[in-house]
Amino acid sequence: MTGSTTTVPCQYRTGKTLGSGTYAIVKEAVHIKSGEYYACKVINKKLMQGREYMIRNEINVLKRVSKGHPNIVTLKDYFETAHNLYLVFDLCTGGELFDRICAKGNYYEADAAALVRTVMQAVRYLHDCGIVHRDLKPENLLFRTPAEEADIMIADFGLSRILEEEKLQLLTEICGTPGYMAPEIFKKTGHGKPVDVWAMGVVTYFLLCGYTPFDRENQDQEMQAIIAGDYKFEPVEYWANVSQTAKDFVTECLTIDPQNRPTAEQCLQHRWLRDSGKHWVESAAGGPADLLPQIQKAFDARRTFRKAVFGMMAMKRMSMMAHQHSSPAARELRENLFAYKQESEKEIIDEGRQVIRLEHSGEASHDEFVDKLKKTDDISVDKKSPAEDLPVKELSQLAVSEDKK
Repeated sequence: MTGSTTTVPCQYRTGKTLGSGTYAIVKEAVHIKSGEYYACKVINKKLMQGREYMIRNEINVLKRVSKGHPNIVTLKDYFETAHNLYLVFDLCTGGELFDRICAKGNYYEADAAALVRTVMQAVRYLHDCGIVHRDLKPENLLFRTPAEEADIMIADFGLSRILEEEKLQLLTEICGTPGYMAPEIFKKTGHGKPVDVWAMGVVTYFLLCGYTPFDRENQDQEMQAIIAGDYKFEPVEYWANVSQTAKDFVTECLTIDPQNRPTAEQCLQHRWLRDSGKHWVESAAGGPADLLPQIQKAFDARRTFRKAVFGMMAMKRMSMMAHQHSSPAARELRENLFAYKQESEKEIIDEGRQVIRLEHSGEASHDEFVDKLKKTDDISVDKKSPAEDLPVKELSQLAVSEDKK
């Protein structure tokens, strides 16, 4: 890193791994003096070379919204060591959204509406702050604690952007999680806050039936379905206990034209979220129908199907590319398919869809090489030296000109 920095004693130690992404591992961390636990994003500098702006952006976004809303994770601290960058957050111990639903025992449409309402209120706050999240999905919606009344939190702001309204700024890079990405992202016609509303429509659909509306055999088909807005509330048995009001809400969120798509504020005024009246389908017993059995059935069926086809998808796609085109380059690809596959394993694609070359030597595979880099952690409890002896630098040159506090 370049720029002037302040070297201070390390205040944290990291422990067990909580999750893993393209560039980083999220670990549990303890503050040495206070004994308080946090979630710590451990980012390998080598994997981030040339993409430091992504960390700078994430810090800028989180500094703008931290402590401003009860349903958005708070950035507590950030610093760097010789090999790593560290972002310290609230530790959410209540689990992911869908896991929490499945553990409830029963789950009603009113529960889904309450969850969507809470998250949409947080999205409205982000948009009011000039921020678009761009990666809203169930995996990024976490519960603060295991308690029944625990807050649900929007997490992972790695793809978020601050929009300058006065400049009428539109973003053009392709990013996000494919099944939750809006049509305008794939079209590269420019996108902004409406992509979060689209993603909330996909999340709502998922919360009501257990699968996503554009789920297809491969990502190419999924992309085409999204661009065309090709989805249905089917199979009928999975939607029999869902009200028309809920379906109308999903339909409005999944408006293809972002100019006509409702804002987060307008979504909150939809009667499915605004009214506490009876929107649910009545069960045979007279009360609201329990959605959980069908949701679990649908989720398990889709998971089994996707597991069965996942292993053949990459090779099938390359074979289609090789046989559908007759150019000299395509013929060469057809003749060297195996070599092409081996070469492609040396590449990863970042959130901006840029190809990153990671050269390494030895017998280890590309995945093993990247995994080894991600697991490098200068402040792990496995290190022999005391944490106090590890000098760390404040990320003043990566964040913003203001002080951390």
